[in-house]
Amino acid sequence: MKVKSSIHSLLRKDGSTLVRRRGHIYVINKKNPRWKARQG
Repeated sequence: MKVKSSIHSLLRKDGSTLVRRRGHIYVINKKNPRWKARQG
Protein backbone atom coordinates (compact mmCIF):
# COMPACT_ATOMS: atom_id res chain seq x y z
CA MET A 1 0.00 0.00 0.00
CA LYS A 2 1.34 3.41 -0.92
CA VAL A 3 1.58 5.96 1.86
CA LYS A 4 -0.44 9.14 1.31
CA SER A 5 1.31 12.50 1.36
CA SER A 6 -0.96 13.67 4.20
CA ILE A 7 0.43 10.88 6.37
CA HIS A 8 3.99 11.66 5.30
CA SER A 9 3.63 15.22 6.62
CA LEU A 10 2.85 13.79 10.07
CA LEU A 11 5.79 11.41 9.79
CA ARG A 12 8.20 14.33 9.47
CA LYS A 13 7.26 15.56 12.96
CA ASP A 14 9.58 14.68 15.81
CA GLY A 15 8.86 11.40 17.62
CA SER A 16 6.41 9.89 15.14
CA THR A 17 6.57 6.31 13.90
CA LEU A 18 4.88 4.41 11.08
CA VAL A 19 3.07 1.22 12.16
CA ARG A 20 1.40 -1.41 9.96
CA ARG A 21 -1.38 -3.40 11.62
CA ARG A 22 -3.90 -5.71 9.93
CA GLY A 23 -3.51 -4.09 6.53
CA HIS A 24 -3.83 -0.52 7.85
CA ILE A 25 -1.09 2.07 8.11
CA TYR A 26 -0.99 4.18 11.26
CA VAL A 27 1.16 7.11 12.33
CA ILE A 28 1.59 7.35 16.10
CA ASN A 29 3.47 10.07 17.93
CA LYS A 30 4.74 9.38 21.45
CA LYS A 31 5.74 12.99 22.18
CA ASN A 32 2.43 14.52 21.08
CA PRO A 33 -0.34 11.86 21.25
CA ARG A 34 -2.81 14.12 19.38
CA TRP A 35 -0.93 13.56 16.11
CA LYS A 36 -2.44 10.34 14.81
CA ALA A 37 -3.31 9.28 11.29
CA ARG A 38 -4.75 6.19 9.66
CA GLN A 39 -4.80 5.00 6.07
CA GLY A 40 -6.68 2.07 4.62
